[in-house]
Amino acid sequence: MLKRLSIAAAFLTAAAAPAFAHLDPAEHGSLMAGLSHPLTGLDHILAMVAVGLWAAQIGGRARWAVPAAFVATMALGFALAVSGLSLPFVEPAIVASVIGLGLLVAMAVRLPVAASAAVVAVFALFHGHAHGGELGGAGALQFGLGFLIATAALHLAGVGVGLSLGRLGPLATRLLGAATALGGAALMIG
Repeated sequence: MLKRLSIAAAFLTAAAAPAFAHLDPAEHGSLMAGLSHPLTGLDHILAMVAVGLWAAQIGGRARWAVPAAFVATMALGFALAVSGLSLPFVEPAIVASVIGLGLLVAMAVRLPVAASAAVVAVFALFHGHAHGGELGGAGALQFGLGFLIATAALHLAGVGVGLSLGRLGPLATRLLGAATALGGAALMIG
C-alpha cells in the first residue's frame, strides 16, 4: 500500500509543471466547462482533495463543515472576481494553500471545527477568485455552479480516501499530506 502511495506521490509531483493549465476563457460559461475546470490544474486537485483528507482526519462535524466552508467561501471569492473586485497575490495564495493544506494533513493538525473551517475559507477565497478571474465575459452562473459541484466532489473524494486510509492507521494519510505539500512546492518552482 505504501509503495502505491509513493508511486502516486512521485507521479503527482512530476506532473506538477502543468498545474496552472486551465480552459480557454472564451470556452467558459457552460456547466460542463465549470465541472471540468477544477480538474484541469493539479493545484486545484491537490488542494481540494487535501481539504477532504484534513476534514476526515479531524472527524466528527468537520467531515462536512470544513468542505462546506471551503465551497461557500469559494463562491464568495468567485462573486468578488466576477464583480470586478481584485485580490492581491491570488496565484501565490493558491500555491500556498496546496503546501499549507498538505502540511496540515501531514502533521495531523487538529483544530476546533470553526477554526479549521476558517483556515480553509481563507484559501477558498483565493481559489474562487481565480476561477472568477479566468471567466472573462462568459456566463458566470452556469460555470460557477459547475466548478462548485466539481469542488465538492473532490472534497468528498478526499474525505473518502481519508476515511479509507484512516482504517490503516494515521501514517498513510499523513504521507499523502506530505506528498501534497511537496507537490505544492513543485508548483512554486515549476
